[in-house]
Amino acid sequence: MVHIRNIALPDFPLLLAPMEDVSDPPFRAVCKQGGADLMYTEFISSEGLIRAAAKSRQKLDVFDYERPIGIQLFGSDVETMGECARISTEAGPDLIDINYGCPVKQVACRGAGAALLRDIPKMVEMTAAVVKNTHLPVTVKTRLGWDDSTKNVEDVAERLQDIGIEALTIHGRTRVQMYKGEADWELIGRIKNNPRIKIPIFGNGDIDSPQKAVEYKNRYGVDGVMIGRAAIGYPWIFREVKHYAATGQLLAPPTVEERVQACRMHFEKSLEWKGPRAGIFEMRRHYAQYFRGLEGARQWRTRLVESNDPAEIHAIMDEIIAAEPVLVA
Repeated sequence: MVHIRNIALPDFPLLLAPMEDVSDPPFRAVCKQGGADLMYTEFISSEGLIRAAAKSRQKLDVFDYERPIGIQLFGSDVETMGECARISTEAGPDLIDINYGCPVKQVACRGAGAALLRDIPKMVEMTAAVVKNTHLPVTVKTRLGWDDSTKNVEDVAERLQDIGIEALTIHGRTRVQMYKGEADWELIGRIKNNPRIKIPIFGNGDIDSPQKAVEYKNRYGVDGVMIGRAAIGYPWIFREVKHYAATGQLLAPPTVEERVQACRMHFEKSLEWKGPRAGIFEMRRHYAQYFRGLEGARQWRTRLVESNDPAEIHAIMDEIIAAEPVLVA
């Protein structure tokens, strides 16, 4: 088993990546059902929490069926991050995660996320403040470095371990790469195989199939993998990876009924957590992924997106099951 202090995870755990405007409780519910072993909230602005901004506060919502669950924080001020660790601890997660990897301009250009890869002393100071202000395990998600000339994650891993983090997830790209190009797992593997490193090392980047997840596990020796975009509209990726790791065999793709059931569960959780107006609106971004590759998927998606009536949306989903569309792509 893999342990993050008192959190016991299975051998080769599968983590759901924190994704802004995606990894909310409704999405996490279907991924947990699909087999995710450890999940995180969307990243939460420390400044937003201090201001008691409604959107930031709502992101603190965690539920027992999600456990183990981590709250992920990002920010640019050391003292504020320490205070937000205390606030987040009161929300009752299983761990606190710090985001030192977000590459988007709105975050990095404000001195948060991946920007801390250009100021390692401040990163160390900020991490120490978070560790000091919570009794929970603290973990970190980061990248290889700011750019190709500053791939400093090996130094980062040792220094953050020394001040008390208990697991590290590494996305195999630099900040400058954003999400382009191929993730470099060689450097992730070197960190995992560094004899100084005792904490679990999780790899992230380009995991989009069971074969790749198991190949990277075997090649680079990581303790587990974090899956992000491949899980959007396809929460079955987790069970498929587990089955392939255990048997070497690929599972059959989800049936039409399974797709509809997952989409319906996601929709119902969205209504429950966000209310009917926001729940319907924000669910629209997910329909295309749930029904991707099915014959007639475009017409189903169009009708679902255009409807503002929960009963009608459920009826359309019933029609999809009854039509028995075949998988064409």
